[in-house]
Amino acid sequence: GAIDNLVISSTIGRNKFLVPGEVIKAIIEGTEEFLEMLRSYKINILSAGGETADVGDLVRTVIVDTTIYSRIHKSQVIEANIQPGMAIVGFASFGQTSYETEYNSGIGSNGLTGARHDLFSKETGLRYPQSFDPALPENLAYSGKFSPTDKVPSLPVTVGKAVLSPTRTYLPVMKNILPNLKDKIGAIIHCSGGGQTKVLHFSGPVHIIKNNLFPVPPLFDLIRETAGTSPEEMYRVFNMGHRLEMYCDPSATQELIELAAAFKIEAKVVGRVESSEQKKLSIHSPWGNLEYSGK
Repeated sequence: GAIDNLVISSTIGRNKFLVPGEVIKAIIEGTEEFLEMLRSYKINILSAGGETADVGDLVRTVIVDTTIYSRIHKSQVIEANIQPGMAIVGFASFGQTSYETEYNSGIGSNGLTGARHDLFSKETGLRYPQSFDPALPENLAYSGKFSPTDKVPSLPVTVGKAVLSPTRTYLPVMKNILPNLKDKIGAIIHCSGGGQTKVLHFSGPVHIIKNNLFPVPPLFDLIRETAGTSPEEMYRVFNMGHRLEMYCDPSATQELIELAAAFKIEAKVVGRVESSEQKKLSIHSPWGNLEYSGK
């Protein structure tokens, strides 16, 4: 429920022998550009600075840890309360929103280790040996067929740029949604760790049915085809088309879709919630009906 009055802090740890100061400068300036974009949508977000550390014996290249703080009243917090009869609205993770500067493949920040090793070739590992742990089994390290600069017909950007697409923020559209529709929303799930099965961490004994998902974005198809990953695993690791989903009163679906469209985000009803004695999830995929259960 936090959509305003945010404070951001970052810690950057680097191997100074492989990551020069110019890289740190680019990270800091890029963060400021992103914050300025959010402020242009009337989101009050401030930088508290952060810290940089030279930790070459611990980090092979660079790692950036970012934390965002906010304080809101308890009444503003949306706690997961998924009930039978609710509709599920999914917000696309791919394409290009009004606040993004280029095409986003939709991959976000999950499954990237597997994606890059499944897609990119042995030559990539030889060219960038600092980009992976040499203790990784040889048959797993960069076992694909692409170079980061390769282009494929299904993607408007190179394969490398598609894998590096940033995790899409939905904050600008959320700032318009929550003041108007908060009382009709039962849960907001970010399909990050766990992909399309993430909701099972937050639902009770109900049957969640996702039977109208977005077409699978090209990059996910490329990963599946190149690595031979099973559909069950793909939906468990990746968002496969929508990274944000809202469980809501069916009367709110059209307004949610229209508010997203104002930012050039495709949204649609992707499923529903039914009564059940057990916690379970059904995903209707192009490869058949996938069933998942939760504890």
